[in-house]
Amino acid sequence: MRALAELLSDLGWTLTGSDQSEPAHTRHIGERQIRIHQGHSASHVSPDTDILIFSPAVVESNPERVAAKEIGIPEFSYSQFLGELMRERTGIAVAGTHGKTTTTAILATILREAGFDPNAAIGGEVCQYDRSGWGGEGSLFVAESCEYRKHFLDHAPGFATILGIEPDHFDCYPDWKSQLAAFAEFAARVPRDGVLVIPADCPSSIEAAAASQAKIETIRVGPVPSASSGEETTIKVTSDDTSRSADWLALDLEQTGQGFRFRIEHRGELFCRTELNVPGRHNVENALAAVALAHAAGADADSISEALPKFRGVRRRFEIVETAREFTLVDDYAHHPTAVKATLQTAREFFGDRRIVCAFQPHQISRTRELMAEFAESFAEVDELFLVPIFAARESSHEGEATLVELAERLAQNGISVRRLASLDRLKPSLDDAVRPDDVVLILGAGNISRIAHEFASGKVPRNHAG
Repeated sequence: MRALAELLSDLGWTLTGSDQSEPAHTRHIGERQIRIHQGHSASHVSPDTDILIFSPAVVESNPERVAAKEIGIPEFSYSQFLGELMRERTGIAVAGTHGKTTTTAILATILREAGFDPNAAIGGEVCQYDRSGWGGEGSLFVAESCEYRKHFLDHAPGFATILGIEPDHFDCYPDWKSQLAAFAEFAARVPRDGVLVIPADCPSSIEAAAASQAKIETIRVGPVPSASSGEETTIKVTSDDTSRSADWLALDLEQTGQGFRFRIEHRGELFCRTELNVPGRHNVENALAAVALAHAAGADADSISEALPKFRGVRRRFEIVETAREFTLVDDYAHHPTAVKATLQTAREFFGDRRIVCAFQPHQISRTRELMAEFAESFAEVDELFLVPIFAARESSHEGEATLVELAERLAQNGISVRRLASLDRLKPSLDDAVRPDDVVLILGAGNISRIAHEFASGKVPRNHAG
């Protein structure tokens, strides 16, 4: 909702809001102000309100929604209103199980730095702008499109990407077939004269894309050097390498102290040489998807090459948090086993043989239970692991304890040194006792575990970096 508020404020809208969990306050967006009420009450809905926009967590019986109905105020969910904005612009939608926020942020950065002045709605705060959304005078609208409850079907983009599809959201998709069908329906919403970008190595994305009449473009990333503790190394990809079988390729990855330098090929020809100043091979793939979409929307190679290095990451995506302690603290949103594994592999790449201590808060009981085997295998890079109770989100928490116990047992069977804590409040003192100087501490999860990183923090580093 923050991204939409920032976008609409830039476009000159007068906004108010309600938040169940925060005290009343005034949020400043540039020179404009938004009054945020604490809790939900019919009195917060003024009769002269034109539109009420609600988040997925706000049910129909909410007093503010009831008041809006009585007054006759039109209601839109967050995703529905993004769709309304997209109808008036050329939409570029970013979907997929992993990487949506980072890819949306990279794409919006490229287009903004290249002079397109796009509108943007991103699921996280972009570090170099300290914003999650903004309104521009250009015709392009970059939006993160989430598959939860098929929200992305509210969008009708001119260009889109599906960054990969894996089983997830078990509380709203009864089986894999229904989830894949939803992505196919999303792919079909991209028009014949549009472009749909997909990973060449994801069979599920390829299957979903078959439902689209749009032009399909594939992406693939070449191999990454082995761990080097931030030292610069290079791996060359030979001309007969199978990684060349894609429309867009990131090749000759050279690890830097912050990310990678690489060259991009488009259909077998050099497109540009550039660099990405955030770590992780998965982020090179995210960047490549953003490059393909930016090019489809009209950005040229020189503009893209110059804009990409200006991207400095997204809060809670491998975010280095400044502390007064001697260890390195990383705060990350990872909550699916694939994302957990990628984040920990990135930590190993950039921090070499330093000891990795990880604190993980599973997100949703159903996800933890259904992906138990995958979670048990995803922490191989960890030297010591702390598990806190599952963040149940939209679920009843009565099965959470047994599920967490099983996860801890499965991890221990795989040789992981794991400690299960009774509450999130026990995490900081436990880390205080366990962490040694020069350790790397990762705080992982999509729930409220990030507050522990803030308790350690003496101030946020203004941009992501590693090394």
